[in-house]
Amino acid sequence: MPQDPAFATPGRFWKGNIHTHSTRSDGVRGPEEVCAAYREAGYDFLALTDHFMAKYGFPITDTRPFRTPGFTTLIGAELHAPATGLGELWHILAVGLPFDFAPTGAAETGPALAARAVAAGAFVAIPHPGWYALTTADADSLPGARAVEIYNHTSALRTARGDGTYLVDQLLAEGRRVTILAVDDAHFACDDAFGGWLMVKAAANEPAALLAALQAGAFYATQGPRIEHIEWGAESVTIRCSEAASIMALGRGSRAVQSVTPGQREATLKLEKLRPGGFARIVVADAAGRQAWSNPVWFD
Repeated sequence: MPQDPAFATPGRFWKGNIHTHSTRSDGVRGPEEVCAAYREAGYDFLALTDHFMAKYGFPITDTRPFRTPGFTTLIGAELHAPATGLGELWHILAVGLPFDFAPTGAAETGPALAARAVAAGAFVAIPHPGWYALTTADADSLPGARAVEIYNHTSALRTARGDGTYLVDQLLAEGRRVTILAVDDAHFACDDAFGGWLMVKAAANEPAALLAALQAGAFYATQGPRIEHIEWGAESVTIRCSEAASIMALGRGSRAVQSVTPGQREATLKLEKLRPGGFARIVVADAAGRQAWSNPVWFD
């Protein structure tokens, strides 16, 4: 049986946000203040991903001076180039960029820019697809993108378009093996921090270990609920979690099985309905409606 790397590999979980902005681009707070805010909120790591655009000087913000014992940072940026299927400027999240990553070329397209970031060793993801109506055709043009934001806190607060579930499930249905992110995309112009994060499984809270875990899919995404363990078996999956109102296993199209019991902390769900769709992913929801999302497993 396939296993989720977040629960099948050694290490411990580290809490982090990998999409955030500062005054190096269009954020309200300086890099040091942003890092301090996340550190003081109990986060283990942060990626400051300022907008990599000419008008901001193509910043790759150096947050290394703000690392402290127990708190580290990843280096990244939000990349931009023309143009999506709707004529929008591409937004491409890249974490683990080198500082010498070259500015976007005058004729460089979004897919070419994403491919260059992948070649540079970055973890490349598709941010806030619901916010600007990114299509599956757009996503298909970024074959190196390893993940999709299923939840973007700023987009949810400011535009009611923070949900990327539609794109996650369309890509999975096509057989695209993407993983699932929840992020803040905080700019601090409103109360847009600490609403979505990752729990990344790694042996150490160090940049190289965290980046390798992201690339390997050893994490889950959450708005608050904890997923404590997932055990995939031949006929069923068992999930242990913080107190939940519902625990679900979702597959292709409308395929789903669920346990809806207030206050539950464990459920075992049969997989028979999900196997024909090729994949399954877990969603845990608490009484307030906040969700946690596992990465999908595949029935090869």
